[in-house]
Amino acid sequence: MRTFIYIDGFNLYYGAVRGTPYKWLDLDALCRRLLPGDDVTRIKYFTAQVQSRENDPGQATRQQIYLRALRTIPHLEIIYGHFLSNEVQMRLANPPRHGPRTARVIKTEEKGSDVNLALHLLHDGHRGQYEQAVVISNDSDLRLAIRLVTRDLRLSVGAVSPYKRLSQALRQEASFVRTIREAALRACQFPTILTDANGQFHKPESW
Repeated sequence: MRTFIYIDGFNLYYGAVRGTPYKWLDLDALCRRLLPGDDVTRIKYFTAQVQSRENDPGQATRQQIYLRALRTIPHLEIIYGHFLSNEVQMRLANPPRHGPRTARVIKTEEKGSDVNLALHLLHDGHRGQYEQAVVISNDSDLRLAIRLVTRDLRLSVGAVSPYKRLSQALRQEASFVRTIREAALRACQFPTILTDANGQFHKPESW
């Protein structure tokens, strides 16, 4: 089946590769391993550009190198959301017996990726771009978008969880479900050195 893949980049990172040696993940190889009998014609990767922090000054550089690696996949498209920071009053987890129970903090949230993913899934489905879609995410906010495609457009939508268990909300709507196992992550790594139109580049040393 002609299949489009929709990947929630941060959900994939935090659910499957954070804290592992598998961050140099070849998403095309992973998708083909997960769906060996299907024609993966388009991969859409939803993310936002991070900013380096004092305790991790190389974070943004590593992300840009990884996005450069993803761009070597001809049928992969990167769609950007953004980060939003606000000063908010929040409760302390362990407040002192005598003293304030809240604190003003800077809260940073990634915005747009789940909405962008849902809109692309619906728009591509209405245009007849795919026969089957697969969503790689465990975000229950995508439930309605999956339901609209499966029930109204009568198209198959699979859900692949980067976490050990799939959200029950997504499980109820998806045509089929999968989880990403460590063996798949291990087998689907980019070569250490890659080449694009600008020359050679390599996997970040800390990965």
